[in-house]
Amino acid sequence: MLEALKLLRSTAFRLSLVYLAVFAAFAGLLIAYLSWNTWVIFTQQLDSTIEAEVQGLAEQYRLGGVLRLVQVIDRRTRNPSSSLYLVQDPQGNRIAGNVASVPAATWEAEGLVRIRYTPFEESSGKTYEAVVRVFDLIGGFRLLVGRDVEERRHLQEIVWRATLLAVVLMIVLGVGGGYYVSRRILARIDAVAETSRTIMAGDLSQRVPLSGSGDEFDRLAESLNAMLDRIERLMHGLKEVSDNIAHDLKTPLTRLRGRVEAALRADPSEQGYREALEQTIEESDRLIAIFNALLMIARAEAGAAGVSFAPVDVAAVARDVVELYEPAAEEAGIGLVITGSEPVRVLGNRELIGQAIANLVDNALKHGSAGRAGIATDPDGSGGGCGAVRVSVTIADGKARIAVADSGPGIPEADRSRVVERFARLEASRSAPGAGLGLALVAAVARLHSGELAFSDGNPGLVATLALPLAPAGEAASGQGSPPVRG
Repeated sequence: MLEALKLLRSTAFRLSLVYLAVFAAFAGLLIAYLSWNTWVIFTQQLDSTIEAEVQGLAEQYRLGGVLRLVQVIDRRTRNPSSSLYLVQDPQGNRIAGNVASVPAATWEAEGLVRIRYTPFEESSGKTYEAVVRVFDLIGGFRLLVGRDVEERRHLQEIVWRATLLAVVLMIVLGVGGGYYVSRRILARIDAVAETSRTIMAGDLSQRVPLSGSGDEFDRLAESLNAMLDRIERLMHGLKEVSDNIAHDLKTPLTRLRGRVEAALRADPSEQGYREALEQTIEESDRLIAIFNALLMIARAEAGAAGVSFAPVDVAAVARDVVELYEPAAEEAGIGLVITGSEPVRVLGNRELIGQAIANLVDNALKHGSAGRAGIATDPDGSGGGCGAVRVSVTIADGKARIAVADSGPGIPEADRSRVVERFARLEASRSAPGAGLGLALVAAVARLHSGELAFSDGNPGLVATLALPLAPAGEAASGQGSPPVRG
């Protein structure tokens, strides 16, 4: 009972009833119009036929008088037909025809009139329906000519009964069809609602089932499932980030607190306090750098709504990054080479792209093996140079490709998908400075620009390639913007 009430209150069932009512109304109007139009045509044809007969019989009366008129009518009524004739004298007595009697008011009517009449040979007194017309003859005689429409009336009743039955059947089938459609739609909606309740209960792995029909419900379910996949990844990522933040920030915060306590316990001196404050500032800068990196990742992952896009020459940005890291590379004794001087424009955010390239270079300098000291640039694009870290900007497959290659130990293929996660650090790099956020930011920037971050073997070393779609043809070049921030 509750299931039936639920179906009756459903929007699908109500819409089915509305469509059924509209269809029934239009069908009724169409049937009424056809019936009326058919009656009008029939009446016009009947009027023309009766008028022609009246004129013909009137002519016979004019040529031969009543005797000839009676003879003509007798000949016409010998064989059974739907034609009706009646001739009365001035006193109202019947003198010819196949009609015994008609209502008295018939003789006073003008034009076609529908009446009930009694046939001349009908002994039971049964009456039939007819359409007749009265014509006054010279001398006071009256002529009635008409057609029996009883059979047509029976046929009309049959048609109306059949139409009524069809309408009733249509209503029954419509209600049944609406009930069936409502059940199917409600079942699909219940599946979505049940999945939602399960997810709200904490099971983020549940997905809306697909029927396989490819209809609009399946398309909606696919969109919802894609959204749920994204939400599940974000929730898992949030949990991992929370765990990683608690783990990775605990050590510097503990170290910070320990140094402050040590300074308080030590002999008070200006030099001791200065050293403690310098170390505290250093640890604070590390924490600020971590939070800045997290904020930049969040900004990149927020999507284009929070980031302005403009044409960017990534080759110029890469040269700026190399120039920025020249002192650090020279101090570490690592060579740095950049190839590609032709402008390569993409549509994106210069600051985020610059930070992503800077993170790739910084990662290569930290984890790449030391090469020969010195900075080398290769503006002619020949690829020459002697550095251990090589930066190249090329175009391939409709994308700008910024590749940063080092000569370090590389990243095992099994770990390459993990290193782009926040706070992810491989065992081999635990002792190296950093918080494990650099490559996570690069991956977020790549996703924001509909690009990708890929890793490949450099034999030796690692090649990290940031691929971004080229700017549409006709876009104006723009190379202005803030330099990348090192952190």
